[in-house]
Amino acid sequence: MAKVDLEKMRHSCSHLMAAAVMELYPKTRFGIGPSIEDGFYYDFDIPDGLSEEDLFKIEEKMRELAEKNLKFEKAETKIDEALKIVKKLGQTYKVELIQDLKKEGVKKVIFYKLGDFVDLCEGPHVRTTKEIGPFKLLSVTGAYWRGSEENPMLTRIYGTCFASKSALEKYLIHREETKKRDHRKLGVELDLFVIDNNIGKGLPLFTPKGNIIRQEILDYERKLEEEAGFLHVWTPHIAKSKLYKLTGHWQHYREMMYAPFGIDEEEYVLKPMNCPHHYAIYSSRQRSYKELPIRITEPGTCYRYEKSGELTGLIRARALTIDDSHILMTEKQIEQESILCIQLVEKMYQAFELKDYYVRLSLNDPSDKIKYIADQKIWDKAGKKLENVLKKQKIKYVVAKGEASFYGPKIDYMVKDSLGREWQMSTLQLDLFMAKRLNLTYIDKNGEKQHPVILHRGLTGSIERTIGFLIEHYGGAFPAWLSPVQAVVIPITDKHNKYAKQIYDTLINSSIRAKLDDRSQTTSAKIRDAEIQRIPYMLVVGDKEVKAKKVNVRTRGEKVLGSMSLEKFLSRIKQDIVKKRQV
Repeated sequence: MAKVDLEKMRHSCSHLMAAAVMELYPKTRFGIGPSIEDGFYYDFDIPDGLSEEDLFKIEEKMRELAEKNLKFEKAETKIDEALKIVKKLGQTYKVELIQDLKKEGVKKVIFYKLGDFVDLCEGPHVRTTKEIGPFKLLSVTGAYWRGSEENPMLTRIYGTCFASKSALEKYLIHREETKKRDHRKLGVELDLFVIDNNIGKGLPLFTPKGNIIRQEILDYERKLEEEAGFLHVWTPHIAKSKLYKLTGHWQHYREMMYAPFGIDEEEYVLKPMNCPHHYAIYSSRQRSYKELPIRITEPGTCYRYEKSGELTGLIRARALTIDDSHILMTEKQIEQESILCIQLVEKMYQAFELKDYYVRLSLNDPSDKIKYIADQKIWDKAGKKLENVLKKQKIKYVVAKGEASFYGPKIDYMVKDSLGREWQMSTLQLDLFMAKRLNLTYIDKNGEKQHPVILHRGLTGSIERTIGFLIEHYGGAFPAWLSPVQAVVIPITDKHNKYAKQIYDTLINSSIRAKLDDRSQTTSAKIRDAEIQRIPYMLVVGDKEVKAKKVNVRTRGEKVLGSMSLEKFLSRIKQDIVKKRQV
């Protein structure tokens, strides 16, 4: 079935759900009920609220109504008459919507009738309820009316609908696997990070295990950057607000910035990005063309306001560490520096074992004079330069109009995880505006002042978001180089503890992140716990191993490698750890 038909069916199914809710809870006031990427939702103001247990009852009522083969009946109504209808029904949210339409000059609106349920809606819908395919209600949650925290909290029911039972079942299996891999769930189970209400929403705290993953990524990035000639800096977490007014972030990014605060009668803000701080380092002294390119880099923590309802663990947080680099260079150096950054991205993805990704060339929308700096000639020039780089490197790409940053076009890497979901990760952004705006200069070979151009580079983007993505991609089973615990030593009984401790000490002294599980538990219980914790290697030692001075090795996933010397195991695990560097 074509996608547009599926969207129509899902929208119709949201109305079917609303009709069922109206019959079961007559005092309900209705919000909106659109189709979305994987299904639909509807927002309700139900006096006594709902729980997950109520979904089955609503679903049964939906099936009962669907079997009646009810028609979706369309009626166009003058707007003043429409207001009378919804007021009479006591539908205050619909009243608000129609009043807004009237202010915009709309003369007529459309209603759809399904049985006794009447809803303000432009459609389109299927003809009858018999044309709605297999459906399933998925969850119930809270949502602010019209997305504003100043408005009432409504009850949102999510559901999905497909053209066939097999398609629905396939989706539900995929959904269950997604729930198992949810990084918020695994983050707790594997003791990787904490979000504490006493600290604040959207402010993740990394535990010792989680910080190992974080630091391994940052250390590897730093090594790649140092080999490529990047210069690491550190900058503070605040700056004067006037700096962001100069760069244009204040005008284009204000809704994401926290409220200013005063220090010594001057106005400061928490930094939402690292760029202006890096420009200040560049401009601290006069630069020569001989110094260019200058590659400034920093994993700097930034602070961005995200609405409470949009916060999603590490994926969408209010404190995020961006592995930010800014390359200040001449126009002639754009191609070489872009290629250098592309190579770094490819090495990083090799380390993460990411193979399914594509490139998006994100350009501005010339008609949007608010979102973007208004100089289309510069936009066209910058976009063409990035496109030429992609063509010369024979990199396939898609063009996305309106996805650029406010100051320049960009190359975005769109990565698919193990469940086929798409994530935007690395980015290269070409900025031909900012150096002129901030009067950043260098002295050329003729002794004249010139403005550099700037390439913004995020190797993985937000470290927090990257870790959230990797938790879900791996299902918590990290490759050896990222695993918080790389090997666990398991003595079969207490009498084997001494030998197990010797093995453990050798692993630690060999820079292996090891754990000794000498609890008075059965061997099978210890192995099961190691599997739950996704530890890559398990070294079991008993009488045979003590006598032969060997270890019995198992890998995550219940694969038995068998007996081997500790030296052989060390060679194996070290090879596993460093294989991220192999291209």
